[in-house]
Amino acid sequence: MSLGNSLFHARKKCGLSQEEVAERLGVSRQTVSKWETDETLPDIRQSKKMAVLYNLSLDELIDFDLDVREIQQAIERTSEEVEEKIDWTSAWGKKYPILLTYQKEVNTPNYAVRLGAMIDELRAEYGYSEMDAFLVLKDILAKVWKEGKK
Repeated sequence: MSLGNSLFHARKKCGLSQEEVAERLGVSRQTVSKWETDETLPDIRQSKKMAVLYNLSLDELIDFDLDVREIQQAIERTSEEVEEKIDWTSAWGKKYPILLTYQKEVNTPNYAVRLGAMIDELRAEYGYSEMDAFLVLKDILAKVWKEGKK
């Protein structure tokens, strides 16, 4: 996503018009428009002011990704009660069909025993709760997978 597009989406997310942003930053509406269309770039001072105005860090403003931020906000708003009702395998299976079919092919009890032992090991060695140990193991698996892609 271009910087201009990021600025546009951040402004829209805050419900502000170009005129309102221009007024608060002490620039013209045309200047805001030029930033959002990548015709010109804001200087670092204006960028910092926009980040504050849009309630983002400067890094977030530069790398603003509406989808990622919305997902993060949705996760933060989701209660444990709602999480319990979600069939995550089915939900993710729409994007990754293997999640809906592997049970017929893979000896899951074998893997479950080995993964359970790793969770128990994390709990015993570091005093983690069962959930924390699971999350640590999940994170380690994700890192191993990412490293394998390089």
